[in-house]
Amino acid sequence: MKENRKQMAGEVIRELAGKFLAENSTSKASLMTVTKVSISPDRANAKIYFTTLPESGEKGALDFAKRHRSEFRQYLKDNSLLSRIPFIDFDIDYGERNRQNIEEISKRAGSFEA
Repeated sequence: MKENRKQMAGEVIRELAGKFLAENSTSKASLMTVTKVSISPDRANAKIYFTTLPESGEKGALDFAKRHRSEFRQYLKDNSLLSRIPFIDFDIDYGERNRQNIEEISKRAGSFEA
């Protein structure tokens, strides 16, 4: 039961983080996509992972997200039914980025074999 609540809370946070970042990002030069949310077992902390396109916008996007953590927390309070609003942190999803890079390299390697 607790794991299910944690998953549901993660999904709500992921969806609202995507909306928040899209609505509040001042830089239209990069696209930020929320990929996953990791929540601590006690649901007191949540880390939101995202990717950016182009990758060169990562530092600016991460700085923006970290500067607006408290505003996003208030956004969660105002737009969700979560009983406990966790402390929020943001980070780049390097695993997803690396997976995409490996996929691209594999595609290129496959085109040489044909």
